[in-house]
Amino acid sequence: MAGLATKFGSGAMTNSVEEIADTDAMLVIGSNTTENHPIIALKMKEAVAKGAQLIVADPRKIPLVKFATLWLRQRPGTDSVLLNAIAHVICKEGLEDNAFITERTDNFEIFAKSLQSFTPEFGEEVTGVPAADIIKAARIYGSAGCAGIYYAMGITQHVMGTNNVNAIGNLAMMTGNLGKHGAGVNPLRGQNNVQGSCDMGSLPNVYPGYQKVDDPAVKEKFETAWGQVLSDKIGTPASVMTNQMIEGTIKGLYIFGENPALSDPNTTHSVEAFKSLEFLVVQDIFMTETAELADVVLPGASFAEKDGTFTCSERRVQRIRKAINPPGEARPDLDIIDQLYKRVLGEGNLDETPDPSAVFDEVAGLWAALAGMDYKRIDRDGLQWPCPDKDHPGTKFLFEEQFATENGKALFWEVPYVKSDELPDEEFPYVLTTGRELFHYHTGSMTRRSTGLNTIAPEAFVEVNPADAAKLDVAHGERLTVRSRRGEIKLKARVSSIVPPRVVFIPFHYTEAAANLLTNNAMDPVCKIMEAKVCAVSIQK
Repeated sequence: MAGLATKFGSGAMTNSVEEIADTDAMLVIGSNTTENHPIIALKMKEAVAKGAQLIVADPRKIPLVKFATLWLRQRPGTDSVLLNAIAHVICKEGLEDNAFITERTDNFEIFAKSLQSFTPEFGEEVTGVPAADIIKAARIYGSAGCAGIYYAMGITQHVMGTNNVNAIGNLAMMTGNLGKHGAGVNPLRGQNNVQGSCDMGSLPNVYPGYQKVDDPAVKEKFETAWGQVLSDKIGTPASVMTNQMIEGTIKGLYIFGENPALSDPNTTHSVEAFKSLEFLVVQDIFMTETAELADVVLPGASFAEKDGTFTCSERRVQRIRKAINPPGEARPDLDIIDQLYKRVLGEGNLDETPDPSAVFDEVAGLWAALAGMDYKRIDRDGLQWPCPDKDHPGTKFLFEEQFATENGKALFWEVPYVKSDELPDEEFPYVLTTGRELFHYHTGSMTRRSTGLNTIAPEAFVEVNPADAAKLDVAHGERLTVRSRRGEIKLKARVSSIVPPRVVFIPFHYTEAAANLLTNNAMDPVCKIMEAKVCAVSIQK
């Protein structure tokens, strides 16, 4: 995500969900949209019904393929090569938007030169996608009046995740598909308030509004507002903390609304890190696998038990309202944090609870993109940032006039070919990729407590291609052992052509067959995201 943030200011969608229905072409890559973002997928289907052309790039035959004009079945971990090869064809056939490139971007000549080796033939050799299909994809995307790219963690959770996102940005810029209706670069966020959490400063290097902690002017601004001396030291990404816990550099940790004991790649390593801490606090609404390891568990309130705001992928800030009281000793998260703060500081009235709307007003006063919002304005439908003043209607799509850079221009990036950290070999001959399924959500801390959902999707499975199943003498429903260099799990085979030969898929929701015991914690060197989507495994009956 770091590359996109460098270009475009944040990891939000540049455009809006409603615009999808008006697009001429869509490229969906690294997103099983119908299962992970079904409402957005409905808009994609609506666009297809209105005549839009849909390109789906995914190693699995996901349900969205049924609606696609073209399906590109790339090998896991080869996304940037596929995108570069498409860009190569666009350049070769003169499909680039030269006016947009000249007026609104920098570094195109160097980027175009870097594409010379990424021919469709080279793309086929690396990705497995036929050269003819790469050319067809380039013509569909490059010829469209407006075209949007939609992606999710299938793109980012790789050691070259930053490269992948940069390649997406390059493709949109070279065709002028930014700053206009029905186009854009649109990351589909993995959970309901990931965008809002990032917006509010839940990243190690920024304050609310992506204002950098090591910028002296920003530091002075927040010190004045908060009446506190602040550090200009950039914090540590969560993925880097794991080794620091084991080394003893980090001795205590506060985990809030996260279940890394099941969601982190190479979870054995993560659990070892949590157990090595002197003190672990977990704040959550259920007793998760991570909470089981904690010294103190603070019971939080669910979305229906508190007031506040959520911000979704399209930058829309929306109100949430308390509908019922939290059960037992559970309390709204803001109340818990406020109580801790007052006790640490040794001052403040413990009987007073903070007003969420006042907190929002404070943020709006410190981040220009929210300056025009308050609880009254977002009471019904919400507003999309930037919304700089009280008369502004919110922004449906970003960068209509300029980019969020010093000179107002976006920068093309060279994207080299980088291989996945761990590829198949004789001992581990299959590629494992992971993801979600329709009926469960993330680590299942909520959905696996639903009797109905558990009836439909009661247990883990591993998708195995029929050719591999025949070679292994494996029948549908037979129990298998899947092993990697980090661990092994036992689960049932689901023999299916959804996956290609030599690739297997496991959903990561199930603690009794936790896919992330197998996955690789190698990291992208820039954004420090771990490579959950590619590792080498063996399969045995």
